[in-house]
Amino acid sequence: MQITQVLAEMRALQARASGFSEAPVGAGTAAAAQPSEFANLMKGSIDSVAGMQNRATALATAYESGDKSVDLTNVMLEVQKASIAFRAMTEVRNKLVDAYQQVMNMPV
Repeated sequence: MQITQVLAEMRALQARASGFSEAPVGAGTAAAAQPSEFANLMKGSIDSVAGMQNRATALATAYESGDKSVDLTNVMLEVQKASIAFRAMTEVRNKLVDAYQQVMNMPV
């Protein structure tokens, strides 16, 4: 996944979040029974980062084993991409936890 793709996805999610409208009153029970789109999005993001880390580890292992088809430059690029994706995911998690704590601390 390229950084431009990640940025485009983040912008699309921001646009979707800012255009959020409430569902009709009777629709709450049907929506509660189905997994939320947010949960699916988070799972997909975590799976994507895990895939990047697995690919980087596999390339590093292949390079260390002496595979001539693996270039050190590609190994380093993949390791850095995986590292940046993990740090970005961690920051998003931290922001979500902070937002949750702020909402929970609001007076009723």
